[in-house]
Amino acid sequence: MSSSSSSHSISPTPLLKDELDIVIPTIRNLDFLEMWRPFFQHYHLIIVQDGDPSKVIKVPEGFDYELYNRNDINKILGPKASCISFKDSACRCFGYMVSKKKYIYTIDDDCFVAKDPSGKDINALEQHIKNLLCPSTPTFFNTLYDPYREGADFVRGYPFSLRMGAPTAVSHGLWLNIPDYDAPTQLVKPRERNQRYVDAVMTIPKGTLFPMCGMNLAFDRELIGPAMYFGLMGDGQPIGRYDDMWAGWCTKVICDHLGLGVKTGLPYIWHSKASDPFVNLRKEYKGIFWQEQLIPFFQAAKLPKACTTVQECYIELSKQVRAELAEVDPYFTKLADAMVTWIEAWDELNPSTTTTA
Repeated sequence: MSSSSSSHSISPTPLLKDELDIVIPTIRNLDFLEMWRPFFQHYHLIIVQDGDPSKVIKVPEGFDYELYNRNDINKILGPKASCISFKDSACRCFGYMVSKKKYIYTIDDDCFVAKDPSGKDINALEQHIKNLLCPSTPTFFNTLYDPYREGADFVRGYPFSLRMGAPTAVSHGLWLNIPDYDAPTQLVKPRERNQRYVDAVMTIPKGTLFPMCGMNLAFDRELIGPAMYFGLMGDGQPIGRYDDMWAGWCTKVICDHLGLGVKTGLPYIWHSKASDPFVNLRKEYKGIFWQEQLIPFFQAAKLPKACTTVQECYIELSKQVRAELAEVDPYFTKLADAMVTWIEAWDELNPSTTTTA
């Protein structure tokens, strides 16, 4: 583990400066941070280096950060390091585990600052924080989208008993330029770009799953952190590019059970480059088949009332994965084991926290 720090100060004080970590998985020098400097330099970065641990990753001067490579992960977790993916951006969830902050923002290193329709740079982190700090409305949809936003409110017919909302656990941001497509869609729409900026945030309704993208994502680590496991992907595994999907499905089932909210929409980032669709197809092809059985599994998943912590919910979900998905492929038995190992490792590194809603 290597670390560096700097103590520049610019007013006003950024939101949640001492309560949020930025987690970045990478295999390359982090030159992209220069563009994010005005927004990120006051926050602590946790960089999770993927691949060859002997490669030196350069971080621009002036950022406060800690960097973990595979050797560090093995040293810190010992045998439990088996639950952290290798040669896959799913390794980012190690950063969630070692963080000691209440909130996490995670971003990919090919994501740049986007501009709003007026041409102004979008402070994605600030918008995520705003999303997390105001309630969600998972049990009753407000047709004016987020009723807590300035200039909006609850529409006629919205029950007053529900207007307090629910705590927001997850803020899922979007992307301009390169859409987050699977390989078959990439192959048939190679030149498609997302140029549509929709100025809206909405709560994903209770009982509804969604495809979570990990490249522009924030969450309340205290409320939902142990569910943000990005699965077993990459080297040695039969599947890739479903790490964030898996975490999203598990998280949404648990949020619904615990009465927590998930928001999607603003903020946008600029996704700069499309990954190779043929490489992606090789990583995804089993997932494309499996998801047709995984989605009904998660749609039908029920957690007992006795599960009141995220950890209890996640362990219960792992049992259901083992019981019901092992027949899809033996990989899911391995994944269920890894889910349990993940929770054990989380609790070892975070012994004083019992996550409750």
